[in-house]
Amino acid sequence: MTCCEGCTSCNGFSLLVLLLSGVVLNAIPLIVNRVEEGKFFQNPISCFEWWYPGIIGAGLMAIPATTMSLAARKRACCNNRGGMFLSSFFNVITIIGAVYCMLVSLSALLEGPLICNSPSNSTCKFSFENLRIDPQSLNLQWFSNGSCVAPNSLNSPIKNDTMTSDLHVSPKEKRHRTIFFSAFVGLLLVGFLELLFALSQIVIGFLGCLCGVSKRRSRIV
Repeated sequence: MTCCEGCTSCNGFSLLVLLLSGVVLNAIPLIVNRVEEGKFFQNPISCFEWWYPGIIGAGLMAIPATTMSLAARKRACCNNRGGMFLSSFFNVITIIGAVYCMLVSLSALLEGPLICNSPSNSTCKFSFENLRIDPQSLNLQWFSNGSCVAPNSLNSPIKNDTMTSDLHVSPKEKRHRTIFFSAFVGLLLVGFLELLFALSQIVIGFLGCLCGVSKRRSRIV
């Protein structure tokens, strides 16, 4: 196995782990919502998990590149110049999915869960216009401060700087904020790592096209 083939195989295993991690992290808020409410999309933790950043972006869109990369260890399609080029092409799809996962996750972290937003400002309608990044929201006040909702309501956010203390945080709000933060920070990290592995595989694929693969395996394939 040449250096290119070995690196391709390692990238395949890494992408497989990230792919599964993205699916699991995306599924956590959905499962919690199903357990709490008895059915899906009834008072969800947020709308962003329904845009499937981990299931589609970091998951399904990474399957072709993962399959091609893992094939390098099976003396299959990645052990020839055409296969290495095809591996690079499929990783372009992975990059698109990883960027989508990162954009949705970052937008989610900046906006916060639905429990911290008023109903008038919350919409679950998918639109790329909703993937907005406001630099002023980078402080993540909805998570770092005390309660993000008024003490007498779980749906009325406090718009001033006087947040209630942690003593007034309801168990539901605390649970939703923790699950939301953990899931989307994890998805942001998964998307970033998938982006790095996909970029490295594109470089490795082009090197494989230029330098070729091992002659022994080329004869086998």
